Amino acid sequence: MRIRTIQEKDNKKIEAIIKQSLEFEKLNISGTAYFDPYLGELYQFYQAESAANYWVAADENDEAVGGVGIGPFGNHAGIGELQKLYLAPAIKGQGIAKKLIQTALEFAGKHYSQCYLETFESLTAANRLYEKFGFIKLEKPLSGSEHNACNAWYIKKL
Repeated sequence: MRIRTIQEKDNKKIEAIIKQSLEFEKLNISGTAYFDPYLGELYQFYQAESAANYWVAADENDEAVGGVGIGPFGNHAGIGELQKLYLAPAIKGQGIAKKLIQTALEFAGKHYSQCYLETFESLTAANRLYEKFGFIKLEKPLSGSEHNACNAWYIKKL
């Protein structure tokens, strides 16, 4: 498995992985990434953002099987957001999410002083992983969130 920057050819595959993951968890609801208007154009979206990038985990055929992004969070100076960490079901439990997060945080540390993320309480394995990376759970979201359905929020000093 190789971690690389997203390419235009990955757009539809990553969109499908994100949608299938949210459907499986019954989180294909308003206020989640499921309905982000740019979900099928992540390559273009991250190219247009400053201090942002999206990485994919690519299999032996260079097909995207998961990914993660970093981008600015709202109008909060110095705060980046860990975004859209999703994996195809077949690769879960193999340490790929950990490699993706490490890649994203290394990049975030060059551009931001803190990293924020929004998720769901029901995603217990993901929440444990965030805590292992030093993310601290918040009582409420930071202002400016686009994903108002989330019910768990974390932040980490970089």
